[in-house]
Amino acid sequence: MVQSYTQISQDEAKEMMQQDDGHVIVDVRRPDEFVAGHIPGAICIPNETIESEQPEELPDTDQIILIYCRSGNRSKQAAQKLFDMGYTNIYEFGGIIDW
Repeated sequence: MVQSYTQISQDEAKEMMQQDDGHVIVDVRRPDEFVAGHIPGAICIPNETIESEQPEELPDTDQIILIYCRSGNRSKQAAQKLFDMGYTNIYEFGGIIDW
């Protein structure tokens, strides 16, 4: 079995956001999309900027990371890239258009 990130429903993501567990919510859309509207408390790390080095905004590879984008495509790409870098608690929950 190939290990990777975990895909969850938006309801599961909302439940996880209620927990005080040190999680971070990552919006991987472009900055202009983020400014137009995002989930409260989210940080913007555009998918296009995630390459081979760990983003400075995510120093802890064991931190719970909840990832979304507009439709779910970029968030899946970003989740896989972060997993490949060594992040261990990645949860991808699709697009904000369904939020």
